[in-house]
Amino acid sequence: MLSINKSGTVLKHLCNKRCFFLVRGRIPLFKRIKDDIAMVFEQDPAARSSIEVFLTYSGLHAVWWHLIAHWFFNRRMYFIARSISQISRFFSGIEIHPGAKIGRRLFIDHGMGIVIGETCTIGDNVTIYQGVTLGGTGKERGKRHPDIGDNVLIAAGAKVLGNIQIGNNVNIGANSVVLKCVPDYSTVVGIPGRIVRQNGVKVKVGKSFEHTNLPDPVYEKLKELERHIEASRNGEIQDDYVI
Repeated sequence: MLSINKSGTVLKHLCNKRCFFLVRGRIPLFKRIKDDIAMVFEQDPAARSSIEVFLTYSGLHAVWWHLIAHWFFNRRMYFIARSISQISRFFSGIEIHPGAKIGRRLFIDHGMGIVIGETCTIGDNVTIYQGVTLGGTGKERGKRHPDIGDNVLIAAGAKVLGNIQIGNNVNIGANSVVLKCVPDYSTVVGIPGRIVRQNGVKVKVGKSFEHTNLPDPVYEKLKELERHIEASRNGEIQDDYVI
């Protein structure tokens, strides 16, 4: 329990309890803030100054508030943890359950409408765009949310649902619905999400921001069928059926 006496404050109490060591590897919160601001400059060309990033980037605010809420959650102060997460949600539009585990350098761009569930785990150097849901698929208890690896990009509106594992260096296309595990170095698009490998070659290491150039597996299958029909009409191949 938090106690306040004449010689101290809640903030001093929390400092004494090392509240500011809130991320993996016991990185102080203030160092985390510095790293996150530097990360924004690497990924967002619209960032112009550190004070602008610190004061106006709601994605960073949501992550920082979550680190505090997660500290309370780990100490079974669930009401305080949920209260902090709901305050953060009110101001940022981003809902991160205080039980979720978040790695370093999580970049939430725009952020409105993002939902991250209680048992979700997110690795390092992950980028998430607006409207993304990392959620469950039912009312089961226990582990029910996805695990996201390192260097993953999840584009706008994508849904990753259930107790599944998303590997490292994965790109998930906008509005995709991912329901199955995804291996490393993969690109996933579509509803439901399909793993796409261009020319059988693994996706390059790191995150690709070329969202407009993601392959469309449904379109490619239709084009393949169209070529097959045309070849059949021209007598180039023989089919057992007539179209």
